[in-house]
Amino acid sequence: MTPITQKIEFILELEKLKGVLRKTRPVGDARYENSAEHSWQTTLAALIFLEDAPAELDGLKVLKMLLIHDVVEIDCGDVFVYDDAARKAVEANELAAAERIFALLPDPLGGELLDLWKEFEARATPESVFAKAIDRVCPVIQNLNTPVSSWRENAISRDRVLAKNAEIENISPELWTELKRQIDQADLD
Repeated sequence: MTPITQKIEFILELEKLKGVLRKTRPVGDARYENSAEHSWQTTLAALIFLEDAPAELDGLKVLKMLLIHDVVEIDCGDVFVYDDAARKAVEANELAAAERIFALLPDPLGGELLDLWKEFEARATPESVFAKAIDRVCPVIQNLNTPVSSWRENAISRDRVLAKNAEIENISPELWTELKRQIDQADLD
């Protein structure tokens, strides 16, 4: 297989991400969003909030991480962020999925993306800390602005919402202050 056909195969594989449903609904819509929509919106949110980061970051690296962070859901599905036991149980399967999916690409590109995915998961660098935190922003905004939120559907308490999303402060203390204010006013518990 040529490098071009490998890249085409990878892009075709990514089509499957459009069929992976999450627990969050798009604002104003009764359906659940898919993982491709989430990855796109999260990457765009990073682009917007990068200027608010407390430290100088490699913005391109952050954007790359976010574009690929959920590709493992093609094999493993989405695991609800508030289900800590399921999150822990799927870790090994997600690594195997990442290795399989990024191996579709020619080297060194496949290896580079696998390394970025691992860095994202490990929160090992300032870029991955930022990327992990921004991954929480859009679901918070969606849940705050959707009548049937995943928080209410799954009886997630205000304290759990605050605890799970506190890392947003790593992006911008001002952003976290505003989101906390809105969470405090939300109809939870």
